[in-house]
Amino acid sequence: MTLLALDTALARCSAAVLKDDGALRAVSAELGRGHAEHLAGMVREAMEQAETDFSDLDRIVVTVGPGSFTGLRVALSVARGFAVVAPVDLVGVTTLAAIAEGAREMAEGHPIAVALPARGGEVYAQVFDEDGAPLGEPAALEAADFAKELAPDTRLAGAAAETIVGFRPDLRIIDRSAAPDIACVARLGLSAPVPDAPPAPLYLKPPDAKPQTRFRIARA
Repeated sequence: MTLLALDTALARCSAAVLKDDGALRAVSAELGRGHAEHLAGMVREAMEQAETDFSDLDRIVVTVGPGSFTGLRVALSVARGFAVVAPVDLVGVTTLAAIAEGAREMAEGHPIAVALPARGGEVYAQVFDEDGAPLGEPAALEAADFAKELAPDTRLAGAAAETIVGFRPDLRIIDRSAAPDIACVARLGLSAPVPDAPPAPLYLKPPDAKPQTRFRIARA
């Protein structure tokens, strides 16, 4: 299987091609914002490095969040567009699962709790077993509430791991990634089930921006 992986859910913008022989060609940059202006060029560069055409692709995998409200829509829109042009499977993986995948070896057989910063003192969080299988659903919740439920042998990963340790100093941080490694996104994409509908953004919290209603004219 030849696979194209895309990620714009957080500060990093990444594209990678994983080929049948296991060779991975990836392009990635810490952008913060401006993913839409850079992703297409990164896809082109990764495919040129991999000597791959769109007609060679069997699958596209894209991160669905949690993450930036606008950022993660960039890769999802591009992935859907590519899937229209090329008849490929389109699958999604979460940023939390991809970070857990990258931390599995360091966890040495322990469960992994992944936590990313959210607004208002909350974290985006989820716990995974030693094989990377989820032990619950991803959620946005108070960091203190998440921390107190973790088993003592849990290993911590993600950019909000330090916040969790503030409530549970007995726990060990093994990874502080603020965004997933695109290689992990690609690996998870190989075995991800093909959904009945195209992958959609995973919004665990509503956006900061709300429609303005102060000057709305009432309808008769």
